[in-house]
Amino acid sequence: MKIQDIKMGKISTPLKHGYNVGKRILTFSDEIVIKMITDTGEVGYGSAAPTPFITGETENSIIGAINYIKPEIIGLDIENLEEIMKVLHSSIYGNNSAKAAIDIAIYDLLCKKYGIPLYKFLGGYKTSLTTDITIVNDTVEQMVEKSLQAVMDGYTCLKVKVGNHVDFDIEKVKAVRKAVRKAVRRGIKIRVDANQGWRPKEAVSIIRKFEDMGLDIEFVEQPVNAWDIDGLKYVTDNVSTKILADEAVFGPSDAFKIIEKRAADLISIKLMKCGGINNAIKIYNMAENMGIRCMMGCMLENRIGITAAASFAASKSNLVKADLDTMLFFDKCAIVGGAAVEGNTITINDAPGLGISEIIGWNEISLI
Repeated sequence: MKIQDIKMGKISTPLKHGYNVGKRILTFSDEIVIKMITDTGEVGYGSAAPTPFITGETENSIIGAINYIKPEIIGLDIENLEEIMKVLHSSIYGNNSAKAAIDIAIYDLLCKKYGIPLYKFLGGYKTSLTTDITIVNDTVEQMVEKSLQAVMDGYTCLKVKVGNHVDFDIEKVKAVRKAVRKAVRRGIKIRVDANQGWRPKEAVSIIRKFEDMGLDIEFVEQPVNAWDIDGLKYVTDNVSTKILADEAVFGPSDAFKIIEKRAADLISIKLMKCGGINNAIKIYNMAENMGIRCMMGCMLENRIGITAAASFAASKSNLVKADLDTMLFFDKCAIVGGAAVEGNTITINDAPGLGISEIIGWNEISLI
Protein backbone atom coordinates (compact mmCIF):
# COMPACT_ATOMS: atom_id res chain seq x y z
CA MET A 1 0.00 0.00 0.00
CA LYS A 2 1.78 3.12 -1.27
CA ILE A 3 0.88 6.79 -0.98
CA GLN A 4 -0.44 7.93 -4.34
CA ASP A 5 -1.93 11.36 -3.67
CA ILE A 6 -2.86 13.89 -0.97
CA LYS A 7 -5.93 16.03 -1.50
CA MET A 8 -6.68 19.04 0.69
CA GLY A 9 -9.99 20.63 1.59
CA LYS A 10 -11.38 23.05 4.14
CA ILE A 11 -14.31 22.65 6.52
CA SER A 12 -15.86 25.47 8.55
CA THR A 13 -17.88 24.50 11.60
CA PRO A 14 -20.09 27.04 13.41
CA LEU A 15 -19.58 27.37 17.16
CA LYS A 16 -22.44 27.45 19.65
CA HIS A 17 -21.03 30.59 21.23
CA GLY A 18 -18.21 33.03 20.51
CA TYR A 19 -14.88 31.59 21.65
CA ASN A 20 -12.26 34.00 23.00
CA VAL A 21 -8.82 33.37 21.50
CA GLY A 22 -6.32 36.04 22.44
CA LYS A 23 -7.83 39.32 21.22
CA ARG A 24 -10.19 37.61 18.78
CA ILE A 25 -13.63 36.10 19.22
CA LEU A 26 -14.18 33.12 16.94
CA THR A 27 -17.64 32.14 15.71
CA PHE A 28 -16.42 29.40 13.34
CA SER A 29 -13.73 26.73 13.54
CA ASP A 30 -11.82 26.44 10.27
CA GLU A 31 -9.70 23.36 9.58
CA ILE A 32 -7.68 21.97 6.72
CA VAL A 33 -8.72 18.34 6.17
CA ILE A 34 -6.67 16.01 3.99
CA LYS A 35 -7.49 12.79 2.20
CA MET A 36 -4.43 10.62 1.69
CA ILE A 37 -5.09 8.17 -1.14
CA THR A 38 -3.15 4.96 -1.73
CA ASP A 39 -2.54 2.88 -4.85
CA THR A 40 -5.13 0.39 -3.52
CA GLY A 41 -7.81 3.10 -3.32
CA GLU A 42 -7.85 3.28 0.48
CA VAL A 43 -8.31 6.76 2.00
CA GLY A 44 -6.72 8.03 5.21
CA TYR A 45 -7.97 11.18 6.92
CA GLY A 46 -6.02 13.88 8.72
CA SER A 47 -6.68 17.45 9.82
CA ALA A 48 -4.83 20.57 10.89
CA ALA A 49 -6.25 23.37 13.04
CA PRO A 50 -4.69 26.79 12.32
CA THR A 51 -3.56 28.45 15.56
CA PRO A 52 -1.28 31.34 14.53
CA PHE A 53 -1.04 32.66 18.12
CA ILE A 54 0.37 29.31 19.35
CA THR A 55 2.00 27.37 16.50
CA GLY A 56 2.41 30.32 14.12
CA GLU A 57 0.43 28.48 11.44
CA THR A 58 -2.39 29.92 9.35
CA GLU A 59 -4.67 28.22 6.85
CA ASN A 60 -2.45 29.35 3.98
CA SER A 61 0.78 28.26 5.65
CA ILE A 62 -0.68 24.82 6.41
CA ILE A 63 -1.79 24.42 2.79
CA GLY A 64 1.64 25.54 1.59
CA ALA A 65 3.51 23.22 3.94
CA ILE A 66 1.43 20.15 3.04
CA ASN A 67 1.86 20.94 -0.65
CA TYR A 68 5.61 21.24 -0.09
CA ILE A 69 5.84 17.94 1.82
CA LYS A 70 3.55 16.04 -0.57
CA PRO A 71 6.07 15.16 -3.34
CA GLU A 72 8.55 13.97 -0.70
CA ILE A 73 6.26 11.20 0.55
CA ILE A 74 4.38 10.24 -2.62
CA GLY A 75 5.32 6.66 -3.51
CA LEU A 76 6.38 5.65 0.00
CA ASP A 77 4.96 2.44 1.44
CA ILE A 78 2.59 2.92 4.39
CA GLU A 79 4.22 0.02 6.22
CA ASN A 80 7.62 1.76 6.16
CA LEU A 81 6.56 4.08 8.98
CA GLU A 82 10.10 4.90 10.07
CA GLU A 83 11.10 6.11 6.61
CA ILE A 84 7.91 8.15 6.19
CA MET A 85 8.39 9.89 9.53
CA LYS A 86 12.05 10.57 8.81
CA VAL A 87 11.12 12.21 5.51
CA LEU A 88 8.14 14.06 7.00
CA HIS A 89 10.06 15.70 9.83
CA SER A 90 13.19 16.49 7.81
CA SER A 91 11.42 17.92 4.77
CA ILE A 92 10.51 21.27 6.34
CA TYR A 93 11.22 23.05 9.64
CA GLY A 94 8.35 23.66 12.06
CA ASN A 95 4.85 23.58 10.57
CA ASN A 96 3.82 21.03 13.18
CA SER A 97 0.07 21.21 12.56
CA ALA A 98 0.59 20.53 8.85
CA LYS A 99 2.83 17.59 9.76
CA ALA A 100 0.24 16.36 12.25
CA ALA A 101 -2.42 16.20 9.52
CA ILE A 102 -0.16 14.01 7.39
CA ASP A 103 0.93 11.91 10.39
CA ILE A 104 -2.68 11.23 11.44
CA ALA A 105 -3.66 10.18 7.90
CA ILE A 106 -0.68 7.80 7.74
CA TYR A 107 -1.64 6.12 11.02
CA ASP A 108 -5.26 5.92 9.83
CA LEU A 109 -4.14 4.09 6.68
CA LEU A 110 -1.74 1.80 8.52
CA CYS A 111 -4.49 0.71 10.91
CA LYS A 112 -6.96 0.24 8.06
CA LYS A 113 -4.46 -2.02 6.29
CA TYR A 114 -4.47 -4.36 9.29
CA GLY A 115 -8.14 -3.86 10.22
CA ILE A 116 -7.45 -2.53 13.71
CA PRO A 117 -8.66 0.65 15.49
CA LEU A 118 -5.99 3.26 16.17
CA TYR A 119 -6.29 3.06 19.96
CA LYS A 120 -5.57 -0.69 19.87
CA PHE A 121 -2.67 -0.24 17.46
CA LEU A 122 -1.09 2.25 19.88
CA GLY A 123 -1.61 0.21 23.05
CA GLY A 124 -5.31 -0.45 23.63
CA TYR A 125 -5.34 0.46 27.32
CA LYS A 126 -9.01 1.54 27.50
CA THR A 127 -11.94 2.48 25.25
CA SER A 128 -13.18 5.70 26.87
CA LEU A 129 -11.95 8.69 28.82
CA THR A 130 -13.31 11.69 30.71
CA THR A 131 -12.57 15.22 29.57
CA ASP A 132 -12.76 18.50 31.43
CA ILE A 133 -14.71 21.49 30.11
CA THR A 134 -13.14 24.92 29.58
CA ILE A 135 -14.52 28.00 31.31
CA VAL A 136 -13.18 30.79 29.11
CA ASN A 137 -11.73 33.98 30.57
CA ASP A 138 -14.62 36.41 31.05
CA THR A 139 -16.22 38.50 33.79
CA VAL A 140 -16.50 36.92 37.21
CA GLU A 141 -20.27 36.70 36.86
CA GLN A 142 -20.12 35.03 33.43
CA MET A 143 -17.50 32.52 34.56
CA VAL A 144 -19.51 31.59 37.64
CA GLU A 145 -22.67 31.18 35.55
CA LYS A 146 -20.91 28.97 32.98
CA SER A 147 -19.25 26.90 35.72
CA LEU A 148 -22.55 26.23 37.46
CA GLN A 149 -24.20 25.29 34.18
CA ALA A 150 -21.37 22.87 33.41
CA VAL A 151 -21.70 21.25 36.83
CA MET A 152 -25.48 20.96 36.40
CA ASP A 153 -24.84 19.32 33.02
CA GLY A 154 -22.76 16.64 34.71
CA TYR A 155 -19.20 17.84 34.21
CA THR A 156 -16.92 17.00 37.11
CA CYS A 157 -13.77 18.88 36.07
CA LEU A 158 -13.56 22.56 35.11
CA LYS A 159 -10.60 24.20 33.41
CA VAL A 160 -10.74 27.87 34.38
CA LYS A 161 -8.86 30.19 32.06
CA VAL A 162 -7.24 33.29 33.59
CA GLY A 163 -4.06 35.28 33.05
CA ASN A 164 -5.16 38.83 32.21
CA HIS A 165 -4.89 40.53 35.59
CA VAL A 166 -3.48 39.19 38.85
CA ASP A 167 -6.15 40.48 41.24
CA PHE A 168 -9.01 39.57 38.92
CA ASP A 169 -7.48 36.13 38.30
CA ILE A 170 -7.58 35.33 42.01
CA GLU A 171 -11.11 36.66 42.33
CA LYS A 172 -12.36 34.61 39.36
CA VAL A 173 -10.98 31.33 40.65
CA LYS A 174 -12.19 32.04 44.18
CA ALA A 175 -15.70 32.87 42.93
CA VAL A 176 -15.93 29.75 40.77
CA ARG A 177 -14.80 27.47 43.61
CA LYS A 178 -17.19 29.10 46.09
CA ALA A 179 -20.16 28.79 43.70
CA VAL A 180 -19.39 25.18 42.83
CA ARG A 181 -18.97 24.19 46.47
CA LYS A 182 -22.28 25.80 47.34
CA ALA A 183 -24.02 23.98 44.49
CA VAL A 184 -22.62 20.47 44.86
CA ARG A 185 -20.38 20.62 47.96
CA ARG A 186 -17.66 18.24 46.78
CA GLY A 187 -16.31 16.16 43.90
CA ILE A 188 -15.70 18.93 41.36
CA LYS A 189 -12.10 19.38 40.25
CA ILE A 190 -10.81 22.78 39.16
CA ARG A 191 -7.79 23.27 36.94
CA VAL A 192 -6.41 26.76 36.31
CA ASP A 193 -4.92 27.71 32.94
CA ALA A 194 -2.89 30.92 33.21
CA ASN A 195 -1.99 30.91 29.48
CA GLN A 196 1.54 32.24 30.16
CA GLY A 197 -0.05 35.21 31.90
CA TRP A 198 2.14 35.56 35.00
CA ARG A 199 5.76 36.28 35.88
CA PRO A 200 7.49 33.59 37.97
CA LYS A 201 7.38 35.35 41.36
CA GLU A 202 3.88 36.58 40.59
CA ALA A 203 2.80 33.03 39.82
CA VAL A 204 4.21 31.73 43.11
CA SER A 205 2.37 34.45 45.04
CA ILE A 206 -0.95 33.77 43.26
CA ILE A 207 -0.77 30.00 43.61
CA ARG A 208 0.15 30.25 47.29
CA LYS A 209 -2.93 32.41 47.77
CA PHE A 210 -5.00 29.71 46.09
CA GLU A 211 -3.51 27.25 48.57
CA ASP A 212 -4.04 29.52 51.61
CA MET A 213 -7.68 30.04 50.60
CA GLY A 214 -8.20 26.29 50.36
CA LEU A 215 -9.39 26.48 46.75
CA ASP A 216 -8.17 22.93 46.08
CA ILE A 217 -6.71 23.50 42.60
CA GLU A 218 -5.84 20.24 40.83
CA PHE A 219 -3.02 21.88 38.86
CA VAL A 220 -2.01 25.17 37.24
CA GLU A 221 -1.28 25.09 33.53
CA GLN A 222 1.55 27.09 31.96
CA PRO A 223 1.78 29.92 34.53
CA VAL A 224 4.75 31.66 32.84
CA ASN A 225 6.05 32.36 29.35
CA ALA A 226 6.69 29.25 27.25
CA TRP A 227 10.36 30.12 26.73
CA ASP A 228 11.03 30.64 30.46
CA ILE A 229 11.96 27.11 31.54
CA ASP A 230 13.91 28.38 34.54
CA GLY A 231 10.91 30.47 35.57
CA LEU A 232 8.64 27.45 35.22
CA LYS A 233 10.98 25.41 37.43
CA TYR A 234 11.04 28.23 39.99
CA VAL A 235 7.25 28.09 40.23
CA THR A 236 7.18 24.29 40.40
CA ASP A 237 9.78 24.24 43.16
CA ASN A 238 8.06 26.88 45.29
CA VAL A 239 4.42 25.81 45.44
CA SER A 240 2.60 22.70 46.61
CA THR A 241 0.10 22.74 43.72
CA LYS A 242 1.11 20.69 40.70
CA ILE A 243 2.31 22.61 37.62
CA LEU A 244 1.61 21.50 34.04
CA ALA A 245 3.78 22.51 31.08
CA ASP A 246 1.75 23.20 27.93
CA GLU A 247 3.04 25.84 25.50
CA ALA A 248 6.55 25.10 26.78
CA VAL A 249 6.36 21.65 25.14
CA PHE A 250 6.14 21.52 21.36
CA GLY A 251 8.35 18.62 20.36
CA PRO A 252 10.42 15.88 22.01
CA SER A 253 13.42 18.18 22.54
CA ASP A 254 11.27 20.62 24.54
CA ALA A 255 9.91 17.76 26.62
CA PHE A 256 13.45 16.57 27.30
CA LYS A 257 14.44 19.99 28.67
CA ILE A 258 11.40 20.12 30.96
CA ILE A 259 11.96 16.57 32.20
CA GLU A 260 15.72 16.98 32.64
CA LYS A 261 15.26 20.08 34.81
CA ARG A 262 12.15 18.76 36.57
CA ALA A 263 10.62 22.09 35.58
CA ALA A 264 7.03 20.80 35.75
CA ASP A 265 5.02 18.07 37.46
CA LEU A 266 2.93 17.24 34.40
CA ILE A 267 3.29 17.54 30.62
CA SER A 268 0.54 18.35 28.14
CA ILE A 269 0.75 16.56 24.80
CA LYS A 270 -1.05 18.07 21.80
CA LEU A 271 -0.81 16.55 18.33
CA MET A 272 -1.05 19.94 16.61
CA LYS A 273 1.87 21.24 18.66
CA CYS A 274 4.22 18.27 18.47
CA GLY A 275 3.66 17.26 14.84
CA GLY A 276 1.45 14.20 15.24
CA ILE A 277 1.23 10.79 16.86
CA ASN A 278 4.81 9.70 16.13
CA ASN A 279 6.32 12.59 18.09
CA ALA A 280 3.63 12.27 20.77
CA ILE A 281 4.85 8.72 21.40
CA LYS A 282 8.40 10.01 21.90
CA ILE A 283 7.26 12.66 24.40
CA TYR A 284 5.07 10.17 26.24
CA ASN A 285 7.84 7.56 26.52
CA MET A 286 10.31 10.07 27.94
CA ALA A 287 7.81 11.30 30.51
CA GLU A 288 6.69 7.82 31.54
CA ASN A 289 10.27 6.59 31.96
CA MET A 290 11.02 9.55 34.24
CA GLY A 291 7.84 9.22 36.30
CA ILE A 292 6.07 12.30 34.97
CA ARG A 293 2.33 12.08 34.28
CA CYS A 294 0.83 13.39 31.04
CA MET A 295 -2.36 15.10 29.92
CA MET A 296 -3.81 14.89 26.41
CA GLY A 297 -4.82 18.29 25.08
CA CYS A 298 -6.02 19.78 21.81
CA MET A 299 -6.48 22.96 19.81
CA LEU A 300 -9.89 24.04 18.46
CA GLU A 301 -10.23 20.75 16.58
CA ASN A 302 -13.11 18.82 15.09
CA ARG A 303 -13.78 15.09 15.18
CA ILE A 304 -10.74 13.94 13.15
CA GLY A 305 -8.19 15.60 15.43
CA ILE A 306 -10.15 14.76 18.59
CA THR A 307 -10.50 11.11 17.55
CA ALA A 308 -6.75 10.88 16.92
CA ALA A 309 -5.94 12.55 20.25
CA ALA A 310 -8.51 10.51 22.18
CA SER A 311 -7.26 7.29 20.58
CA PHE A 312 -3.72 8.11 21.68
CA ALA A 313 -4.89 9.04 25.18
CA ALA A 314 -6.99 5.89 25.50
CA SER A 315 -4.07 3.71 24.44
CA LYS A 316 -1.69 4.76 27.23
CA SER A 317 -1.83 4.20 31.00
CA ASN A 318 0.29 7.25 31.90
CA LEU A 319 -1.98 9.69 30.06
CA VAL A 320 -4.05 10.26 33.17
CA LYS A 321 -5.82 13.51 32.30
CA ALA A 322 -7.70 14.76 29.25
CA ASP A 323 -8.53 18.23 27.97
CA LEU A 324 -10.39 17.32 24.78
CA ASP A 325 -13.55 19.39 25.06
CA THR A 326 -13.53 21.44 21.85
CA MET A 327 -16.22 19.39 20.12
CA LEU A 328 -18.58 20.53 22.88
CA PHE A 329 -18.35 24.04 21.43
CA PHE A 330 -19.43 23.02 17.91
CA ASP A 331 -22.98 23.66 16.77
CA LYS A 332 -22.81 20.74 14.34
CA CYS A 333 -20.21 18.32 13.04
CA ALA A 334 -19.31 17.65 9.42
CA ILE A 335 -17.41 14.45 10.25
CA VAL A 336 -19.24 11.12 10.16
CA GLY A 337 -17.80 8.38 12.39
CA GLY A 338 -14.89 8.59 14.77
CA ALA A 339 -15.02 9.06 18.53
CA ALA A 340 -18.40 9.55 20.18
CA VAL A 341 -18.74 12.47 22.61
CA GLU A 342 -21.53 12.40 25.16
CA GLY A 343 -21.23 14.94 27.94
CA ASN A 344 -17.77 14.61 29.47
CA THR A 345 -17.21 11.07 28.14
CA ILE A 346 -15.36 10.30 24.91
CA THR A 347 -15.74 6.75 23.63
CA ILE A 348 -13.59 5.17 20.92
CA ASN A 349 -15.23 2.75 18.52
CA ASP A 350 -13.67 -0.43 17.12
CA ALA A 351 -13.76 0.55 13.44
CA PRO A 352 -10.35 0.34 11.72
CA GLY A 353 -8.14 3.41 11.99
CA LEU A 354 -9.96 6.54 13.09
CA GLY A 355 -13.31 5.09 12.09
CA ILE A 356 -14.12 8.14 9.93
CA SER A 357 -16.47 7.26 7.06
CA GLU A 358 -17.42 10.60 5.50
CA ILE A 359 -16.78 14.35 5.59
CA ILE A 360 -19.84 16.43 4.77
CA GLY A 361 -19.17 19.68 2.93
CA TRP A 362 -15.54 18.88 2.12
CA ASN A 363 -14.44 20.74 -1.01
CA GLU A 364 -11.03 20.17 -2.51
CA ILE A 365 -8.68 23.15 -2.52
CA SER A 366 -7.42 23.90 -6.01
CA LEU A 367 -3.74 24.80 -6.11
CA ILE A 368 -2.39 26.86 -8.98
